[in-house]
Amino acid sequence: MKFYYLLDILFELLAKRKVTATYLAEKHDISVRSVYRYVDLLSINVPIYVKRGRDGGICISDSYKLPVGFMTKEEYESAMEALDAMYSQLPEERFLAAKHKLSAQIKTETRDLTLSGEIGSILVDSGTWGDTRTFSEKVRLFQECIRDKTVVEIEYHSRAGEKTQRKIEPHVLVFKQGVWYVFAFCYKQRAFRLFRLGRIFSSLKTAETFRRRPFEREDIPLRYWITDSNSVDARFEISEGAFADAQDWLGGENLRKKDEKWYADVTLPDDEALVRKIIGLGSGIKVLSPDFLKERVASAAKNIAELYH
Repeated sequence: MKFYYLLDILFELLAKRKVTATYLAEKHDISVRSVYRYVDLLSINVPIYVKRGRDGGICISDSYKLPVGFMTKEEYESAMEALDAMYSQLPEERFLAAKHKLSAQIKTETRDLTLSGEIGSILVDSGTWGDTRTFSEKVRLFQECIRDKTVVEIEYHSRAGEKTQRKIEPHVLVFKQGVWYVFAFCYKQRAFRLFRLGRIFSSLKTAETFRRRPFEREDIPLRYWITDSNSVDARFEISEGAFADAQDWLGGENLRKKDEKWYADVTLPDDEALVRKIIGLGSGIKVLSPDFLKERVASAAKNIAELYH
């Protein structure tokens, strides 16, 4: 019975986006405590959270869809036609309920791509590697909310793992260094903030709308890392085998060839991600300077090697 309850709660949320624990408890003749236990189990793999307060309930992120392989578009259409036929022969509420739940998951043939700039001039794949369209649906949701000026409630996870509930006015999507962000006015901080989409665990559209607030492109904090206080001037030696990856990362204009080897002199953000990026290129890249960066990379590589001894 546990799997029946889990599936039914999931489909109720997919159809309605928000339900109360009392409703689910009465529907299945179980305790509210049991409902929350099932919700905790579902939340391990599905962006479900409990919203407290007068207008609260159990919510599922508006960007969440069933995995892309669950049904093809043709299978969805066939299932909907079958439910219509069954209801015409036997007009029972359960067939209508099933159709309502299934209709919330119908997918289109549209590729998960986002166009920017002049039509047809820039093509950006909004998904991540291994994306099952969950991330792409999140991008699409924020595109719609920006267009319709819809206020969104999000659960945001900080770098340190802190979870906070926020209400934001999304103004623009930003793609920088392979990372998607949404630049939004945050009600909690009463100011514009840049939120990483990957750290938004769930997003729920509200019935509220907003009027766009004025801002300049320079207000979006994308160049924070080039200040003297949190950047590093680095020199790299790059092998032929790592040239393509280094070119994607550093830009071909920053690479020069000398004595059959490639070199780069660049200013980069001095953070944890820098060491991880260098390690990711393996033996194809060598830090020539500064010394403190070489030591950090060597220490990280040693820690990785020790995991396999």
